[in-house]
Amino acid sequence: MRVVISSVWLAGTLKLLAQPKTFAAWLRPLYREKWVVYLKRPFGGPEHVLQYLGRYTHRVAISNHRLLSFANDQVTFRWCDSDHNNEQKLVSLSLDKFLRRFLPHILPQGFVRIRHFGFLANRKRASLLPLCFQLLGSLPTFQTEQHASAGKDSFDAWPCPKCGGPMQIFERLTAAEIQLRSPPTVTEAA
Repeated sequence: MRVVISSVWLAGTLKLLAQPKTFAAWLRPLYREKWVVYLKRPFGGPEHVLQYLGRYTHRVAISNHRLLSFANDQVTFRWCDSDHNNEQKLVSLSLDKFLRRFLPHILPQGFVRIRHFGFLANRKRASLLPLCFQLLGSLPTFQTEQHASAGKDSFDAWPCPKCGGPMQIFERLTAAEIQLRSPPTVTEAA
């Protein structure tokens, strides 16, 4: 494992961790620890958890509709004061202070917001996910739905991008099925 740490992100006593040997020495005892993960059911159910995480993974630090003005090196934006019943207030900051607050929300080059590890990692997903299903004793459910709209007389079918004629639906696949499915084999006529 190669860890790259920028000294820009470390301050004070943590600055020593920017040196690879010091960081490795600090990290080594953590590998020996037996970690206990405490989990409990979310209060609002799984939909609430996805909605909560979605706010962090698919949004920017401050959206454009909250930015009101930029004049005389002052940025004015709207914010919600949670201490006072989420009352919306305006604040004006100098450009330097605004950037100092905004820039920590930008990831360094090469970092991504969402990463999948283990059996969901991109490199191993195609081989490990079917193995997980096999070991759990269940197979992924590949359902083919036949709809009445799939007939030739259907008026709500999608038009073909090439000829404009109606397209026929033979099979509907979920995103997981698309990733697990191998590409079709091409057989040449002799």
